[in-house]
This record gives sequence, structure tokens and C-alpha cells, in this order.
Amino acid sequence: MRLDDLFNQNKMHLSFEVFPPKTDTAFESVKRATEEIATLRPSFVSVTYGAGGGTSRYTLEIAKNIKKNYGVPTLAHLTCVSSTKDTVRERIVQMHEAGIENIMALRGDLTPELEATDRSGWAYRHAVDLIHDIKESGYDFCIGGACYPEIHPESANQRDDIKYLKEKVDAGCSFLTTQMFFDNNLLYNFLYKIREAGITVPVIPGIMPITNANQIERAIKLSGSFVPQRFKALVDKFGHSPDAMKQAGIAYATDQIIDLFANGILNVHVYSMNKPDVAASIQGNLSSIIG
Repeated sequence: MRLDDLFNQNKMHLSFEVFPPKTDTAFESVKRATEEIATLRPSFVSVTYGAGGGTSRYTLEIAKNIKKNYGVPTLAHLTCVSSTKDTVRERIVQMHEAGIENIMALRGDLTPELEATDRSGWAYRHAVDLIHDIKESGYDFCIGGACYPEIHPESANQRDDIKYLKEKVDAGCSFLTTQMFFDNNLLYNFLYKIREAGITVPVIPGIMPITNANQIERAIKLSGSFVPQRFKALVDKFGHSPDAMKQAGIAYATDQIIDLFANGILNVHVYSMNKPDVAASIQGNLSSIIG
């Protein structure tokens, strides 16, 4: 199923995210974890791209497996950072031949090694360049893009950030998925601003359950997210106990999702990664809400 058709349904949806293995030897264990998440029957499963493209073939394998054997719609990520036009074109063809209907078009993270290189000759500088090529491929994909409720770490200000976001939508994005955030008011403010700027496509909030204290520093570094005091208090109180922190983190994420649904948001995406127990706990907490 195309996700733009899914998002047009007047009902609440919950989706989960998984990632491919970093090494070949880890493939089977990762595959089993993604299958456990697929058995929860989420509205769709998003499959991220291998870091640096090194294990990117597993993105396609996992997405195909979930769609074919579990009947769950999939969203396959595609990044373009440091890639050539030929490489990206080949991956687009592979996705089409695999029956993938939905692509999350991303630039990709700049590793320290990539930041140190001369980027002037790169075929792709921004995600919008990839979106143009997907649209021009001749294949009818539903294309998603990323957005930041606060501000992209590389943007000078939110006004410029929203301007660039509109360029992605105008290039062919059918929907946007947000980076993680821990204060829903940031999302509501962001939605007001982008609607004022003429961005009308569905925006899917991305919620990250923080289930151990060590995740917090990395999460903030990746997203630049504001951490509200009540979340800091939660970590201070329960961070020393793995079981307590896991339960509290799931509860906090659940509370965010319930508030989003209560305020008219129909689609929520959970960065469950490869943790079936976390995905199952959140879905169970919402069983009577999402039906």
C-alpha cells in the first residue's frame, strides 16, 4: 500500500521503525527482530538505510520480507550522501523491481570522515536533489522526507529551515516524518508555522522511547532536541535502574502519543528500532485507543 493512501484514511495509525544490521553476521538476528515487530501488524514498518551504504542491500531485503511474508506496508529509506548518480539510479531500479512503493528520501548523516572531504563535486548535496531524481526515474513511488520540529542542526534559523522544507515538498514529497522530540508543544508550534508557509502534506510525528539513560546523550546529539524538565527528572530518578528506566521511558513515549492522538494527529511513527518488546509495550498501551 502507498502511504499517501494510508494517510488519507480518517483513522489513527501507529507505525514502527527498524534498521538493517551493521555486519553480515548480525543479519539473521536483526531479521528475526524485524519479523517480531511485523507480527504486531503496525500500519507500516520503516526500514532505515545502512550506515554509509555499506549494508544498504539489507534495507531492501528486510523491507521485501516484511511486505511479502507479513503483509505489512513498508517504507524503505534511501540516502544519497557521497553517492554517484549511477549508484542512486541503480538502487531506485532495485526498489521498483522489489515491489517497494514507498521511499524515504534522505541526504544521510555526514560522518566525521565525510565532513572532512571536499564536497564540491558531489552529485547530491541535499535531499531535494535525490527527490528530483526519484520523481524523474519514471517510477511512481510515494516519497517521504524528513523534518525537524525545532531546527535542523545545520540550519541558520527556522525560517530558512522551513523554506528548504517547502522545496522538498514542492519537488515531490507526499509526506514528512519528524525527527524525535520530547515536548509536543514544539510540534504543534512547528505545524502552525509550516502550514502558514504553505506546506500542506501530512506530517508524521516521530517518537523515540528512551529506554536507557545512555540513549539520551546520543539522541540529543543527533536531533538537537530540547529535553523538558519533567523528562530530565524521570532520567534522574530512574536512570540508574535499567528495568525502571525502560518502563518509565515507554510510559513517557506513550503519554506523548496519547496527547498527539487527542489533539487530532492521526498518524504517529515510533522509533522502536529493533526492539520488539518496546514496540509491543507501546502498542499494548494504546490497544483500546487505536482499535
